[in-house]
Amino acid sequence: MDEITIRASEIHDIEAIWHLYCEPNSYSNTLQLPYSSLSQWQQRLTNRTNFYSLVAVDVSGTLLGQLGFERFESPRRQHVINFGMAVTAAAQGQGIGSALIEAMFDLAFNWLAIARIELEVYTDNKAAIHLYQKHGFVIEAPPKTMPLRTVGLPMYI
Repeated sequence: MDEITIRASEIHDIEAIWHLYCEPNSYSNTLQLPYSSLSQWQQRLTNRTNFYSLVAVDVSGTLLGQLGFERFESPRRQHVINFGMAVTAAAQGQGIGSALIEAMFDLAFNWLAIARIELEVYTDNKAAIHLYQKHGFVIEAPPKTMPLRTVGLPMYI
């Protein structure tokens, strides 16, 4: 993979992020819905407290992936974040997901005093499970039911 940059997402990234989550592989392997609108993504990514969005871009500025995480607002859960991410189909398997996770770890643990990071992943998404386990995540509870999808149930990691 050529040089990539991880940075906070900006207003001008929203359309590219929307396109990323319009990819069938993105919405089918995350908790996002197909057929989302650009305006929905504009609302999702702007003016939110306790929400952080990171993007991976190549040297030309092309979006390769996005990771968003939210810090829980409850005083008893403010030490916890939950995240979701996607990498463009063309850039998968090239270290983009790892780079995004490592940047999230830096921000969460070194700057936000986060003690726990949570996510949900579908049980049949073996590549994602491998990525998360490579970074120290452990499977805590595969639920009996969770968000609907065409195949597979998510598990909590």
